[in-house]
Amino acid sequence: MNPLRDTLAAEDIELDAAFDSADAVLARLAAMLARRTGLPAGDVLRGLERREQLGSTALGHGVAIPHARIADCGTEAAALVRTATPVQFAAPDGRPVSLFLGLVVPAQAGEGHLRLLAAAAALLGDRAKRMALAGCASPAAVTGVLETLPDDPGGTPR
Repeated sequence: MNPLRDTLAAEDIELDAAFDSADAVLARLAAMLARRTGLPAGDVLRGLERREQLGSTALGHGVAIPHARIADCGTEAAALVRTATPVQFAAPDGRPVSLFLGLVVPAQAGEGHLRLLAAAAALLGDRAKRMALAGCASPAAVTGVLETLPDDPGGTPR
């Protein structure tokens, strides 16, 4: 079992979206995650924004994993947005970001949250997988990349 592969479905993926700011991307991710969890989009957005205030969730290499623990969240959820044009997101390498993987988990989801984050980091930390995701023409193609993920999301990002 890979928690990311099991959480992110084709309907949770938006490709080549036209956003011109980090705020716009976070708002879209919040709406997508709210739809999946049944939470108000404003609550999800505030959770994502609070996490970003602690420090950017950008990893470098054009990717970010905005995430939040939310008290009323009953289940883990994921959403992926690939922007048509990269946006500034305070990445450690200074590069703008075009691939955003948003995650929300219940506030008490200790190990589950960590496993989901580890799976996300393993996916986006792998250069070949990042390139594959950048070239996907459809959400179905993205889920095809997810199918190649190992059951154990551990490992060192490359």
